[in-house]
Amino acid sequence: MKRLLMMSAAMVATLVGAQAIAAPVQSWTTEQGTRVYFIETHTLPIVDVQISFLAGSAFDPSNQVGLASMTASLLDQGAGSRNEKEMAETLADIGAQLNTGAGMDSATVSLRTLSDPDRRTAAVGLMVDALSRPHFDGAVFKRDQARSIAALKEALTKPQVLSQRAYMAAIYPDHPYGRVVTPESMASLSRTDLESFWRQHYSASRASIALVGDLTRAEAEALAIQLTASLPADQADVPRGLPKPAATSAKVVSVEHPASQAHLLVGMPSVARDDPEQIALQVGNYTLGGGGFVSLLTKAVREDRGYAYSVYSYFDPKLVDGPFTIGLETKRAQADDALKVVNSVLGDFLRRGPTAVQLKAAQDNIAGGFALRIDSNSKLAANLGVMAFYGLPTDWLEKYPERVRALTPEAIRTAFQKHVKPEQLVTVRTAAD
Repeated sequence: MKRLLMMSAAMVATLVGAQAIAAPVQSWTTEQGTRVYFIETHTLPIVDVQISFLAGSAFDPSNQVGLASMTASLLDQGAGSRNEKEMAETLADIGAQLNTGAGMDSATVSLRTLSDPDRRTAAVGLMVDALSRPHFDGAVFKRDQARSIAALKEALTKPQVLSQRAYMAAIYPDHPYGRVVTPESMASLSRTDLESFWRQHYSASRASIALVGDLTRAEAEALAIQLTASLPADQADVPRGLPKPAATSAKVVSVEHPASQAHLLVGMPSVARDDPEQIALQVGNYTLGGGGFVSLLTKAVREDRGYAYSVYSYFDPKLVDGPFTIGLETKRAQADDALKVVNSVLGDFLRRGPTAVQLKAAQDNIAGGFALRIDSNSKLAANLGVMAFYGLPTDWLEKYPERVRALTPEAIRTAFQKHVKPEQLVTVRTAAD
């Protein structure tokens, strides 16, 4: 019966996602300072919960890179009265899913559970334990630390990994976004370090919560309080913000590797998540390099010249200016020629922006396909979690297609010229002659 319920939920999720956004996003801040975003929908007997903290890798101490990620990964591996195995078995018994992880800005714990009172109570209890009473068991820590170091050493043999690390270090020198984890930094961590990081960064005032599903407003308010009531006490001396990245200067960074394909990355720090022009940048990028086979970069680099199978560009907004990136792989001997084409296409796009026809195609794709981004409760919860963490307006999802449709070629050209500057672009060449 449990499996049937979960399968039925998955089958009909696509039918309710678009309907769910029709319900207003309710928002409030708890007495402990936690921002909560909530969408009430009773179509499915499911509740999705996501709680995020200002505890991503950007908050790692400079000499302990990897600490945020390791801390987040151990939260659900033994907590409260249960060890790692018992937590996994209990989740399986009640048909719930509990996941943890850390990105650059945030660390997130998410829960999906049936809304049946008994199962929901048990699932939320496990989540509360993971948040408030993690074991950070010494044996589990040592095991996962060894696994992480081994996986990292293997990754560091791959040109695409070396290229990305060199790229982030080059566009974010002396900034937390540019720090890279090493086997040595991972090996230096201790169980005590994880517990200390948790106590410093997992407080209610550093948290945001997204709730979607079969709950009333009163139940949602009670759940938010339950999730945060036993979190570590807030420590005012722990930084909450990040410095703005320094402006970069155009330069080329070369990374040696014996690979047959050159890996090329071009970019710079560009836009923060709360910048009102980020929508214009995302829509414009569809024409430049985000739209696959219809993008200008793909036509010039792949179709017209055959330099690469894939070439792409993207914006990745963060708490502070996240990167604008163009990337491709090509034959080593073609790296110079491919880069010339990339820079030419980008320069032309910065001068002219998209045509009216190109913009219409981008708008039709992005606004027209928007429903697929929220076609399940879990997708809706993920989007709501981003909104809550970054403090975006509660009508962000509701108004997104309308804002996309309202853009003009001039608005996109202006946004690109402000946020992408050729004189600040950094180029990383890995395995290039």
